Amino acid sequence: MRKNTYSTNCKGIGGQIKRRYTDFVVEEVTPGGRACKANRFIGEYDWEKHEPGLKIPKRSGEEQLCLDLEKINKDLNFCISKISRFLQCSKKRIGYAGLKDKRAVTCQRISIFDPNLERLAAFSSRGIDLRNPKWGNERVEIGDLSGNGFTIIIRDISLEEKVIKERVKGFFSEVKGQGIANFFGEQRFGGVRQITHLVGKEFVNGHPEKAIMLYLTATFPKEDEEIKAARLELAKSGDFSRASKEFPVKFRYERAIIHYLCKYPRDFVGAFRELPKALRYLFTHAYQSYLFNRIISERLELGWGLKKVKGDILLDGKPTAPLFGFESKLAEGEPGEIEKSVLEEEGISLKNFKVKEMPELSSKGAKRKIVLRPQKLKFLGTGEDEFFEGKRFAKISFELEKGSYATTVLRELMKVEG
Repeated sequence: MRKNTYSTNCKGIGGQIKRRYTDFVVEEVTPGGRACKANRFIGEYDWEKHEPGLKIPKRSGEEQLCLDLEKINKDLNFCISKISRFLQCSKKRIGYAGLKDKRAVTCQRISIFDPNLERLAAFSSRGIDLRNPKWGNERVEIGDLSGNGFTIIIRDISLEEKVIKERVKGFFSEVKGQGIANFFGEQRFGGVRQITHLVGKEFVNGHPEKAIMLYLTATFPKEDEEIKAARLELAKSGDFSRASKEFPVKFRYERAIIHYLCKYPRDFVGAFRELPKALRYLFTHAYQSYLFNRIISERLELGWGLKKVKGDILLDGKPTAPLFGFESKLAEGEPGEIEKSVLEEEGISLKNFKVKEMPELSSKGAKRKIVLRPQKLKFLGTGEDEFFEGKRFAKISFELEKGSYATTVLRELMKVEG
């Protein structure tokens, strides 16, 4: 999205998020409406009632053990790998409904097919907590959630208490009335490097080598010097054998690709398939998301706001924009002209989303509402910020439907982009 493209008119409160992992709490809401409550890592854990080891109930023929997984500053794929290695089983036995933020405390439901109960009861890993086990016959699949609840602390705010309250409550009032632009959040586009959508674009354009080399070698100023130097050296030399020694161990996905290319230097498609399938699919999704954000930005800059415009394709009576795919139907009239112009400026056509080299990256396309309506908005208070002298913090909570981003809500509330 373009900077300073906002869908709300209220004044921002400024500040910054994720100063501490516990400042950003995500609690998955199951299809049945139960919130997976985080408490282990946010100071609300009752240590006096804590009993070591997971107490697993008896089963009556069920195959899936469902549990709450709470984690702090951990990638979900890392947690699943950790659990599967401990249980000595395939990662494919573990199901989950969706990825959650890494730099946060998150709690979500997972399922494990026929686990080794003795080993599972003894599982322990720093930053990962498993609890609330229940037997069932249904695997937790991608999308098996109704949404997520968020409790967030915004720090480093240079406003008085009264002003903070007024602006937050004014923002809530505006959002309840019209909603906000349903932008994809920054985490959709990767970590500090923000290149996931750019890699996806190269795959969509049929350039797997460019995609892989971009993924391996693109740098960002805030990266550690060790990985930055390794990326720059690989970009210059193309020496995968040397890169296998220089890339730090914690960059396991890059290293998996590099090790494959050491054996098969020209098989970039095969190298990419060293990544988990769920991760590979994110690259196409990120590019679709980037294009979707561009379309909403164009609509806002034209002064349309979030209202319906003649030619829009509606979903539940609400205007949509496309997540482009090879079967996408474009809108008519002026909305359709925007969609066409975005494709033209990117130099792609809908047929590009049928990726011949890697069919699993192909996408038929979909429609997504351009309006996001946060629910259960609550202002939980403000106070002196212990991390920033003379500044204040604000604490808020809200719920979002699945596929929506808390950072999108926070961006509109804070309005800190230069």
